[in-house]
Amino acid sequence: MNKNRSLKAEILLRLAIPLVFFVAVDAFLSYFVTLHYVDQAYDRWLLDSARSLTQEIKMRDGKATVELPPAALEIFKWDESDKTYFKIVSADQKMLAGDKLVPEPPASGTDWSHPVFFNSRMYGEPVRIVSMLIANNDMPEKIFVHVAETLNKRRTMMMDILLADLLPQIILVLLTGAYLLTGVKRGLQPLHALADEIARRSSRDLSPIPEAHVFLEVRTLTNTINDLLEQLTSAIATQQRFIANAAHQLRTPLAGLKLQAERVLREPDITAMRPALAQIQSCADRMSHMTTQLLALAKSEPVSGGYELLPLDICELAQKVCIEWVPKALHRKMELSFEGLEQALYVKGDEILLRELLNNLLDNAVSYGYDHGNIKVKLYRNPSLCLTIEDDGPGIPEVEMNRVFERFYRIPGSSGNGCGLGLAIIKEIAELHNARFQMSRVSARGGVRIDLVFKNDNPGT
Repeated sequence: MNKNRSLKAEILLRLAIPLVFFVAVDAFLSYFVTLHYVDQAYDRWLLDSARSLTQEIKMRDGKATVELPPAALEIFKWDESDKTYFKIVSADQKMLAGDKLVPEPPASGTDWSHPVFFNSRMYGEPVRIVSMLIANNDMPEKIFVHVAETLNKRRTMMMDILLADLLPQIILVLLTGAYLLTGVKRGLQPLHALADEIARRSSRDLSPIPEAHVFLEVRTLTNTINDLLEQLTSAIATQQRFIANAAHQLRTPLAGLKLQAERVLREPDITAMRPALAQIQSCADRMSHMTTQLLALAKSEPVSGGYELLPLDICELAQKVCIEWVPKALHRKMELSFEGLEQALYVKGDEILLRELLNNLLDNAVSYGYDHGNIKVKLYRNPSLCLTIEDDGPGIPEVEMNRVFERFYRIPGSSGNGCGLGLAIIKEIAELHNARFQMSRVSARGGVRIDLVFKNDNPGT
């Protein structure tokens, strides 16, 4: 679509084209209707002239003769606009009177039971001709009368009628066009006012567009924009809250890192520096872990967008991630098992985010589980594709089940060096993939079971 197209021009064009078309069709029809009735009126006069000539045909000595005095002939031919010609001939084409150049209808195929009208040319001018047969008992032979007349009066009358008919319509079209132009301009004025109001807004003003002076047809657009503004407001608020929380969480390890660095600078020998250096390493590890999770959380935010969910084999991905976590599990003397199906299991997803989801699930299981514990990863279909991770650690109290998904929230007294973002990241990624996330205790003694049910799996891929 052309970027420079105008709504006003589009509306006027769609209104003007049918209007001009109807006027053109009306002019076309009016022309033929007017021509028919003008010919009908003047044909009667032409026929009267032919009949008046028949009164001048006389029989003398058994022969037909035409007695047409010069005065009568002058009266017959007198006309201010047109020229009139006539010809009277007998059946054997014997010229009785008139101009022999007056055209005649075809000899064959002509029905002489009524007068015959036709158009032709005479002396280079178009003419209208009437031909009639005079046959009665008083005349021994057939007599033909042909009268021709030029078309000046007909044309003048036709133009007068057409102008009288079309001129008001043309004026009406022009007035209608002017009214439409003014009406469309005034009708679109609220849209220009709305555009000006939005243009005057600052980048921080995300309040809804008022609908007091908005047309009903435009309200759908303004409602959509208001919904978008509401989502944008929510997304900005989420980001601001995220930035504030992240700044707060990073402040603690940074303060510890600075404190330990100052301690190192005060120590005289390397042996005394070792505890402070160990603390520096611990703070750096915690900051690295927190930064990685913050970046993962930012990527999983719905506002970030830009993800194209493509079919991928979740069974192969889960197996690779489990293999990567085997050394860490063995370091804590844990047993990590994976149980999947023999065939590929496809889901529509983003491989990087799903890998981050699995890493966080296994990180929680390894970090908060018991030594010599068991971690089970299982993929099955019942009937939707389901990914289950189960451990036999201390578990999460029932009262804390809902709060653990809050960002930066950690259960009081919990072990490990987590920052409270793992489950929040898992939830965001699950929602992005339209997957149902369920968490429950394995038994009364503890353990955590997490079920991730994919609704957009594609077993036929």
